[in-house]
Amino acid sequence: MKEIGLGVLASLFFAVTFILNRSMELSGGSWMWSASLRYFFMVPFLMVLVGLRGRMGTLIAEMKSRPVSWFVWSFVAFVLFYAPITYAAAYGPGWLISGTWQVTIIAGVLLAPLFLITIHTSNGIRKVRQQIPLVSLVISMVILIGIILIQIPHANDVSPRTLLLGTLPVLVAAIAYPLGNRKMMELTGGRLDPISRVLGMTIATLPVWLLLASYAVFSVGLPSGSQVFQSLIVGISSGVIATTLFFMATDRVRENQGKLAAVEATQATQILFVIAGEMMLLGVPLPEPIAFIGLVIIIIGLILHSFYTKIFKQKQARSVA
Repeated sequence: MKEIGLGVLASLFFAVTFILNRSMELSGGSWMWSASLRYFFMVPFLMVLVGLRGRMGTLIAEMKSRPVSWFVWSFVAFVLFYAPITYAAAYGPGWLISGTWQVTIIAGVLLAPLFLITIHTSNGIRKVRQQIPLVSLVISMVILIGIILIQIPHANDVSPRTLLLGTLPVLVAAIAYPLGNRKMMELTGGRLDPISRVLGMTIATLPVWLLLASYAVFSVGLPSGSQVFQSLIVGISSGVIATTLFFMATDRVRENQGKLAAVEATQATQILFVIAGEMMLLGVPLPEPIAFIGLVIIIIGLILHSFYTKIFKQKQARSVA
């Protein structure tokens, strides 16, 4: 399934966020600059991409048609997602934040009843509330078990305060991101390509990032050159490349909750990339045997998701035929 491949590729670029945010915090950088600089750097790159594709007019028209909804759901998807992630990086290591973030896999599945889907019946077109895909939920919980096993060896290395401040904000982010993303897909209805949608959501939240940056100037001063450079890398890697790839994958399966759950479950691979990255860049030791068991379970879960999605697709094709 191409969408799962896109999701895994997006996770590779998303992993940069957890590694570099922790790196910036360890070097004394403020989470407020880590959050706001990412989105400042995203704007020019996205504007060039959207402008070259000739989609700027369409984007502006879409944003003008429902400005309040654009701001609200962009705020949920970007601000309530990334501000807590960067805040948590000040208190917890990348593996803790990345592992806790995987709760988003379950959150995305459980959000299904909040959305309607259009179906064609003998009496015409009507909207029905989507159902929680139970098989996808079970598979996602299997993946979550693998993630928990990865976390166990580190449990004694963190204090209760670190555990609390490093996980609670991430739990907020884990729910906000899929909720905001799905609401924006519903709002735009496929009329915008993923790059345009990312740009629109970034522009919609710029006032918030400007306020946060202004507060940072007076409270902690200007960011260091190192933090600016690392934020630029995060902006390009996670903000532009990863977000666009992930939105591309979710857009393609937005009408099917089972497939959407499978794509969202690919975010579990982030923790694999984070562990590898922290080992290479931050000197984190090799995972213990129980953690390797967790890694195997995550891989098995992703294979099950891919297999189930393929079987579902084949059944769908036979029913149409």
